[in-house]
Amino acid sequence: MTDPADAAAPLRIRGAALQRGDRALWSGLDLDVAPGELIAVLGPSGSGKTTLLRAILGLEPLSAGTITALGEPVRTRGNRRIGYIPQQRPLPPETALRGRDLVALGVDGHRFGFPWPRRGDRARIDGLVRAVGAEGFANRPAGTLSGGEQQRLRVGQALADDPRLLLCDEPLTSLDLANQQAVVGLIDKHRRTGAAVLLVTHDINPVLGRVDRILYLANGRFTLGTPDDVLTSRTLTELYGAPVFVLRAGDRLVVVGAPDAEASHHHHDGEATA
Repeated sequence: MTDPADAAAPLRIRGAALQRGDRALWSGLDLDVAPGELIAVLGPSGSGKTTLLRAILGLEPLSAGTITALGEPVRTRGNRRIGYIPQQRPLPPETALRGRDLVALGVDGHRFGFPWPRRGDRARIDGLVRAVGAEGFANRPAGTLSGGEQQRLRVGQALADDPRLLLCDEPLTSLDLANQQAVVGLIDKHRRTGAAVLLVTHDINPVLGRVDRILYLANGRFTLGTPDDVLTSRTLTELYGAPVFVLRAGDRLVVVGAPDAEASHHHHDGEATA
């Protein structure tokens, strides 16, 4: 008989493994993400963080194991009830779509043919624009907007179908502190409606106070637990197989010694990276 608690988990991963050629990115991964839970996925470049999200979206086949999202096995054609916030990449300056048009793609972009507005679409788009604080720039060409403004619109697009599972791939990259906090606040607000959130990041600090658990991938291995359990010198040293130190500076963390070029880049400017 299926455990009701398991059935209610928006995301269930069992015995998952993924290979890149002859190299295992990770294997034996078991993970349940509960409604309203936010799990941060950390690790060095090339450890398979984005690949994990792609596997959940049905875009990357597993080498072993299963993934069930919102009660269904993942499928290549996607699932409208799964929201996805991609890495922040600036749109070309000549992009003519207005900001609200980007949000509208989340509302009507899945329909075949030209997306003729349906009754209620405009109100829904207006509500999403308002929810992400984009009223002041929603009618401007998207290519002229700042990175933070564009990312707010991507959040609005991802939330269009009120997803019960939200996947976020480095959503804070290249954003200044104010915009990082704004985007984190929007994600956290949606999580509080009961959505499960899996958030890939290279810097834990902007989300540290909101995270329930951390999945840390490194060297083909992983560890899963609370921030206090995972972000310790001992745990990360065991995971990397090399000396790693976790330093606390006020309410910020700095991971030192992790063999990761990306992490080293952030240490000298004071960013805590994990």
